[in-house]
Amino acid sequence: MGKRIVVKIGSSSLTSDEGGLNRQHVRFFADELASLHADGHQVLLVTSGAIAAGFRRLGYSSRPKLVHEKQAAAAVGQALLMEAYQEALNASGVIAAQILLTRPDFSNRSRAQNATRTIEELLKQQAIPIINENDTVAVDEIKFGENDSLSALVANLVKADGLYILTDMDGVYTGDPRKVPDAVRIERVEVLSDELYRIAGGAGSSVGTGGMRSKIEAARIAMQGGVPLFVGRVSEPGDLLAAVAGHGKGTYFASSLHSLSAKKHWVGFLSVPQGRIVVDAGAEDALLNKGRSLLPAGIIAAEGEFHPGEVVEVVNSDGRVLGRGVTHYTAWQITAVAGLSSEEAMKRVEVSRIEVIHRDEWVVSTMIKEANSHE
Repeated sequence: MGKRIVVKIGSSSLTSDEGGLNRQHVRFFADELASLHADGHQVLLVTSGAIAAGFRRLGYSSRPKLVHEKQAAAAVGQALLMEAYQEALNASGVIAAQILLTRPDFSNRSRAQNATRTIEELLKQQAIPIINENDTVAVDEIKFGENDSLSALVANLVKADGLYILTDMDGVYTGDPRKVPDAVRIERVEVLSDELYRIAGGAGSSVGTGGMRSKIEAARIAMQGGVPLFVGRVSEPGDLLAAVAGHGKGTYFASSLHSLSAKKHWVGFLSVPQGRIVVDAGAEDALLNKGRSLLPAGIIAAEGEFHPGEVVEVVNSDGRVLGRGVTHYTAWQITAVAGLSSEEAMKRVEVSRIEVIHRDEWVVSTMIKEANSHE
């Protein structure tokens, strides 16, 4: 039986270094997708490339920096991108369907359900949904950052059997192989570690926005959603089929031993935090290593305006983000009880429960800590 596969292709794979679509590259990837489709798999494509495809047409000499310029380039480039995909896939008798999403389409439950129903119908009708961020309306506050994270969220949304992020590198290495001659490719990753994040480094080409680090972040989202992931190169006919079969040119990431519940996944990856809570070292240890709830005694301060039931970030005294959770206190109530014992806190404010954030509504920010917590 075929699998449900999400494939992500970045700007650098579809465009030239100077910008503009490389139609030959688009046709190559379309043929690879069509081969998966012909093999009985349900295929979804998450694609970048709209801004890169469009900025030259508008007369920009290089990829624009200002938001409204990017949005204008995307408006032109998205049409060019879809035209190229439709033409290439049509040659194999495959229908291409465009879906443009923004972060609120995931964070709002009814909108996410609508998107899911549309995708399910398209797959039922043997089409390939081609998904991109709606750059013409997205602003920094609601952007995914890059499409690697978008592809992981889509994979979790549709309960995919695998996510395949295609890049110009044949996997994740122990160092940058362009600079470190003895760097070795990592064949398989079971748990994401701080060392892996260090290895991943920063961004890559000037045309795209994502580097290897963004792919590690996507792996974190996918793995915690129970979706295995592949990061690697597809450069010759049959490479994508080989990757799906388990012997591709890249690195395979195992799915988490325990995927997050739907609610925790929403808290950790889809919600928009409304404020911050600063905690001391004792609370940090309790949250990250002991699987405990956050109590007033471990709190130093609250930042922003928020209310019970809203999601907040939790940071340590150095400002490092530890995770997110659903608060049961308002910001002013937290300020009033910060550092107090539970008994003293209950005397000072009227709240439904003593836990500021309950462990069942808490998600840590790194996979290694999540794997070590007592979920």
